[in-house]
Amino acid sequence: MSEGPILPIGISLSDDIEFRPDRPTPYRARVRWVDPDTKQRPSRSAAFDDEDQAREWIDRMRKAARRGVTPALATMTVAEYGESVWGLAMRGLEAKTMDPYRAGWRLRVIPTVGHIPVQAFTNGVADRAVFTWIADDCGRSTVKNSLAVLVRVFEQAVRDGLIDVNPARVIGWQREYKLAEDELDDPRSLALRDWNALDQLAQALVARSADWYEGWGDVVRFAACTATRIGEVSGVRAQDIDRTTWIWNVCRQTTNSPGGLIDKGTKGKRRRPVPIIPEIRPMVARRLDALQGRPMARLFTGPRGGRISTAVLRDATHWDEVVVRLGYEHLRRHDLRHTGLTWMADAGVPVHVLRVIAGHRSLNTTQRYLHPNLRSIENAGAALSAHLGAGTDQTRGAAGPHVVPSGTTHRHLRVVR
Repeated sequence: MSEGPILPIGISLSDDIEFRPDRPTPYRARVRWVDPDTKQRPSRSAAFDDEDQAREWIDRMRKAARRGVTPALATMTVAEYGESVWGLAMRGLEAKTMDPYRAGWRLRVIPTVGHIPVQAFTNGVADRAVFTWIADDCGRSTVKNSLAVLVRVFEQAVRDGLIDVNPARVIGWQREYKLAEDELDDPRSLALRDWNALDQLAQALVARSADWYEGWGDVVRFAACTATRIGEVSGVRAQDIDRTTWIWNVCRQTTNSPGGLIDKGTKGKRRRPVPIIPEIRPMVARRLDALQGRPMARLFTGPRGGRISTAVLRDATHWDEVVVRLGYEHLRRHDLRHTGLTWMADAGVPVHVLRVIAGHRSLNTTQRYLHPNLRSIENAGAALSAHLGAGTDQTRGAAGPHVVPSGTTHRHLRVVR
C-alpha cells in the first residue's frame, strides 16, 4: 500500500454540463484540471437527473479543489481511497495491531462498503456495515478491528478535506451487538411468514436487478426452502443433488478470501443432507438439465457466470432498498436460512432431524426454532381443558384429575441392589 498522494494546493478547474436526452440520467457534469506533476489534463464526470444536481456536484469538486484535493481523489471509492492513504491513516500503529487491521480492511471493509464513494458514505452506511458483520457471526474483536481501521481511513479523509465529519464513528455499537445477539436468540422473529411472502420478495429482487436476471429469484427461493446460507447455495454443484431422492449433499460454500471469492468446506466442516421440497424441484430440475455432462458445474451463478456471495446478491438486487419497500426493514440475506428452519419446525420436523439439516453442533441452537407460536399456545390450552374435562367430575368416569382417597395405602420407594 502506498504512503499517500502528494496533494497540490489551489487546483484550477474548468467545468461544463452537457444535456444528453437519450440517456436515463441526461445531465453529465464534467470537470478538468492540469496535473502539476504529469502536466496532463485529466477529467472526472458524473451523470444526474437534473441540472441542479449536476451543478451541486461541480460545486463540491470546486470546494475540494480549493483545499488542494483533486477531483480524482474526491471521487474515489472507500477501497481506492484507503489504498492510496494507507500509510498516512495507519501511522503510529504497532506491528501487532496492523495484522488484525489489515485483515479487517481486506476481509470485511472492502467487501462490504469498498464500492461506495467516500463522499457518499454516511453514518447509516456504517451502521449497516456493523450489523452485516454481526449477522455474519463475526466476533466482538473482529468487529472492533474492522470498525477501527475504517474510522482511521475516514479520519484521514477529514484531514484531507474530502468530508467534514467522520461518518464511521458508530457510537454504542457494543450495545447494538448485544441487541443483535438477543434477536438471534429468537430467530423465528426473523423469518418470512409464508411462501407468498418469499415469492413476492424473489420477484421484487429480480425486477430491481439489471436485466431482470431470474437467477437471483431462484437463489432466494432455494436458500429459504433448503434453510441454507447464501455461500452454500453458491457452492452447490450438479453432482451434489440426487434427483432420485431429491436430497442435496451440502459439502462446500463460497466465502471471501484475500484473493477474492473461493470455495471451501461448510461452516461445520461436515457434510449434511438437506431435502429439496416439491415447490422448487421444477426449477432445480431445469437447471440440472442445462448442466448435463458437467457434474462439477455450479447450479447457481451470477448473470456473467461468477460466484455468488451475500454481498454480491445485495448489490445486484439492491436488497436494502427492496426489503424496505416491502416492509421488511430488518431482513438480511441470512434470514432466508432462519425462514426455512422456522418453516420446518412449524411443519413438525423433529428437533434431532432439524439439527442435522441445519448443521448445528449444539442442540440448543436448533431448539431456538421450536418456540411455540400463537396457534401452538391456543392448542395447548385446548388440550389442557380437554384433559381436565368439562368442569365436572360427578361421574366416576369423568376425565381429569381426581382426589386420592384418604385410605389409600402409601407405597415407598426402596433401593434395589
